[in-house]
Amino acid sequence: MSGHGAEGTETVESILELQVQNPDEEVFSSGDLKWTGYGTAERHDVVALIPYARVDDFIIGECANVESPTRFHIEKAKKRPLRSLREYKEDEYLEHKLYWCSFGPEDYGEGGGVLPSRKYRLNTRNRAARPQSMRGCMCRFEVTRLYARPSIALIKYIERRHVNRAGFICHGPLDKDAIGPGAKKTPYLCSRIKQQTMSMIYLGIPEENVLEKHIEGIQRYCGLDEKLMMLASQDVHKLGMIIKRSTHELALDDQASIRMWVEGHKKSIFFYQDSSETDAFVLGIQTEWQLQQMIRFGHRNLIAADSTFGIKRLKYPLCTLLVFDSRQHALPVAWIITRSFSKTDMTKWMKALLDRIRSTEPGWKVNGFMIDDAAAEIDPIRDVFACPVLLSLWRMRRTWLRNVIKKCNNSEVRREIFKRLGQLVYSIWDGVDSSVAVEELLQDFVDQTAFVEYFKASWVPKIEMWLSAMKSLPLASQEASGAIEAYHLKLKSALFDDSHLGALRRVDWLVHRLMTELHSSYWLARYADESDSFQNVKEEYIASTSWHRALQIPDSSVVFDEKARLFAKVLSQDDSNRTYLVWNPGSEFAFCDCAWSLQGNLCKHVVKPMDDSIDLDLSVAWTYQMLDQIQKLVELHSSKDISNIVNNLQVQWASKRLRTSLGVPSSRICSEKSTMDTAARRRNRKRRRLSQLG
Repeated sequence: MSGHGAEGTETVESILELQVQNPDEEVFSSGDLKWTGYGTAERHDVVALIPYARVDDFIIGECANVESPTRFHIEKAKKRPLRSLREYKEDEYLEHKLYWCSFGPEDYGEGGGVLPSRKYRLNTRNRAARPQSMRGCMCRFEVTRLYARPSIALIKYIERRHVNRAGFICHGPLDKDAIGPGAKKTPYLCSRIKQQTMSMIYLGIPEENVLEKHIEGIQRYCGLDEKLMMLASQDVHKLGMIIKRSTHELALDDQASIRMWVEGHKKSIFFYQDSSETDAFVLGIQTEWQLQQMIRFGHRNLIAADSTFGIKRLKYPLCTLLVFDSRQHALPVAWIITRSFSKTDMTKWMKALLDRIRSTEPGWKVNGFMIDDAAAEIDPIRDVFACPVLLSLWRMRRTWLRNVIKKCNNSEVRREIFKRLGQLVYSIWDGVDSSVAVEELLQDFVDQTAFVEYFKASWVPKIEMWLSAMKSLPLASQEASGAIEAYHLKLKSALFDDSHLGALRRVDWLVHRLMTELHSSYWLARYADESDSFQNVKEEYIASTSWHRALQIPDSSVVFDEKARLFAKVLSQDDSNRTYLVWNPGSEFAFCDCAWSLQGNLCKHVVKPMDDSIDLDLSVAWTYQMLDQIQKLVELHSSKDISNIVNNLQVQWASKRLRTSLGVPSSRICSEKSTMDTAARRRNRKRRRLSQLG
């Protein structure tokens, strides 16, 4: 079925004559739809109308084609704002996307012969023995969200068959001309199976277990016989040898080595600036999978930064951009390696990242950006992403708690100091002079010499900066803080292994660890969760945040101090004879006597009620955006000189005014949720079905 129609197809000249089809099946394909010619009898396209909300169900059904199992990616996309056209045709687009089979294009097989890339092994370093994708498949279709009817999608197939330009089937069980191990069974070693296998090898899973899962993946597509069993074993062994022999050190000189790596991994780099007399070194990394996760989970949602990781130990600090997935876990979607935190360099890589995203998804937009450092430049974030900035206290809380525990031996003194630090933070909304509060804190604990000296040296010079940021920016929730901290701890575990400490000053080593073990870990965790496989991996991933672990504690296991509610007792879920004591409960600065908390971490026993969640963060971000728009409308309406308004149109989400109730910690906000929270949850539920798209 091509774009010019098919013989015997009914033809109509108006879209209004087409019936909207909504199959009863949960997922459906082109075979479940009635296709109609749209145009004239001489020239028309074969189309169908379906509800726009069911486009993803259609795509999932098309991917499950028995003869040509595949996936579709967005090759091109464009979008226009609603009510942007005064006059428009009935088939005008509001959104338009071209979906292309992931086995095409590149090798079109002109002449109709056997594809050269399948006939022999290319003698190049970066090319596989035979292509795993890019078979020249021309199967593609367009999805148009109608401008006149936004709830309706017009689907037009340009080429329905999975054939190359010469008209020959180029992948799948019917591909008779394919040469190579199991090529007729394609996708024998498709990208998903290969990534799954490599991820398991990178994570140190025994080869026999890797082979078992590898074979299961193959059986899912094409069954299995004795010959394929042997070939599967060879594939796993081959991938294992490739990984074992791979090295981060491409050259003795680290700078030369990273240049070589950049040259060979251009598809995974969104920004690169080599160091020179005028420019600082900046390397922005984002794999194709990370790009898809950022588009999927970041659109109309929140992004967070785990910034300045390894500032004292690595050659260049690492900044990670995170999105919150369907379980509200922090998922790394971009890594930036640089010492430069200047506005100029931040603007460069942020613009490059946004351009890359919007080249794939033009309408992509973020609703809020979380920072964890009060010293961070926020102007580039506002200028590039045009969204509110939220401040997470997880880094401050973690640093303070670790040093209180390290420098104070008495448990009662630890609890009291940490509580007073929390009161210092909260006092900014009570009109208390922060310098006086700091001085009182230091005087009251003057006998704790080690902690007082640390606080004077590390925090007194910058405490005013942090308190000022807290006044002007909304604070992120405890759920978000726990998710960011969980990622940070996993990153720390992966990089600061004792066996690799000698390589910390090499950038190529850092890049290698990020792109292999850490990337594989998150890829496999997401795959295990969405496919309900690798149960151990899935369970470990689900329980990786303190917020999720806290949800497993029933209310009956928590007992508060009846008098002043100064503490709470939490019954252990693993040992009924063990009870944990939590001081200052209900605060970001609660302190627990469990082993996890004594390491400076946010433990499950101190996590607050459900209202202190990422849904609340999203609502706050939306509220700030609406507030900003209202303020600008009021300013425009009351201004007598329009030129003053035009000159000040640059987005400025936060001013230096005192923080309003929207910025007060969520523990002091009414727990009533807006309808926006419900919408966010519904959107997350729908995303579970989209996991099949990859």
